[in-house]
Amino acid sequence: MTTAHLRTAWAEVDLGRLQANVERLCRHVAPAALCAVVKADGYGHGAVPVARAALAGGAAWLAVALVEEGVELRQAGIDAPVLVLSQPPLSAWGAVVEHRLTPTVDTVEGAAALAGRLAQTDPGGGGTGAGWPVHVKVDTGMHRVGATPEQVMAVAAEVAGSEELRFEGLWTHLAVSETDDPFNQAQLKRLAEVREALAAAGLVPGMIHAANSGGGLLHPDARLDMVRAGISIYGYPPARGLATEVGLEPVMTLAAGVSHVQRLGAGERISYGRRYALSADASVATVPLGYADGVPRRLSSTGAEVLIGGRRRPMAGTITMDQLMVDCGDDPVTVGDEVVLIGRQGDEVITAEEWAERLGTISYEILCGIGPRVRRRYVNGPGA
Repeated sequence: MTTAHLRTAWAEVDLGRLQANVERLCRHVAPAALCAVVKADGYGHGAVPVARAALAGGAAWLAVALVEEGVELRQAGIDAPVLVLSQPPLSAWGAVVEHRLTPTVDTVEGAAALAGRLAQTDPGGGGTGAGWPVHVKVDTGMHRVGATPEQVMAVAAEVAGSEELRFEGLWTHLAVSETDDPFNQAQLKRLAEVREALAAAGLVPGMIHAANSGGGLLHPDARLDMVRAGISIYGYPPARGLATEVGLEPVMTLAAGVSHVQRLGAGERISYGRRYALSADASVATVPLGYADGVPRRLSSTGAEVLIGGRRRPMAGTITMDQLMVDCGDDPVTVGDEVVLIGRQGDEVITAEEWAERLGTISYEILCGIGPRVRRRYVNGPGA
């Protein structure tokens, strides 16, 4: 007997919507290629199913944060180019080579270590004779990782001067792309200056890219050869309320079945701390999701609601590790009724952006926080 799906709580991931989002984004950023960012387990949606749907929608590349994430894609049989977005630790170069990942490098030492590994194990760059593809990252103002504009010449020269490596890409990351802040143009100008300086030295990358979701949606001059789309493929703009012409649709619904119902009298207080008092007699429903699943404990104190029977009902009292309670008033509610925490039910909808606004954070954090105890249910797409 399997115990994998006994809990009545799930995150439904609509792969058809994700594929449609990617198709729309591909049209929007053309002729630039689209790279689907599937790091952090596909922003909580499931990296492998998301990757397959994104490729079916026209994405030419995939991107991950960790070598381990790239290995997972390869082990699932995905053969598309996979860009690792930060220089891996030196101990990871063997896995990069074994699983045919495209690494970012931002130091001379990193490039030399990869070349050395290839010289020992796979001279000639994977048997192609063209050298192993490498992307060099330049820090134009994000100040997280990347070679400085002063350092990038040496890094690119190390890559281009190695028989084992190929200078396939030069890239940067925009810090405020979801806005019209002039710093976007400042970053693009620095990237162009680096590109020109490299070209003057005979160092010409095969492609150049800068745009994330915000850059791809809002800044046509940032699209260059490729757009690395993250949050947008999952159906959300990079900032709440950001108007776009693409027509993105949220991909994930977080839901559960009511696990317990009780009728309580006016004045009864609910959950830890007894902070929530019923103003009238009410039916109180228990829902088997809690902060261990990615429903933030503080959410209930912000007036957050869920959907039951197509109506908004308030979360009642402190969210606990495994469960939360809902004040259903006099609405009929029974064990097994569907509760939607994020998503649509009838004419009502609750989004990850709504949670993010209540909590003072961003939709990215909400989606990535939906934990592994919540089973993913895939519909309407490859492998669903």
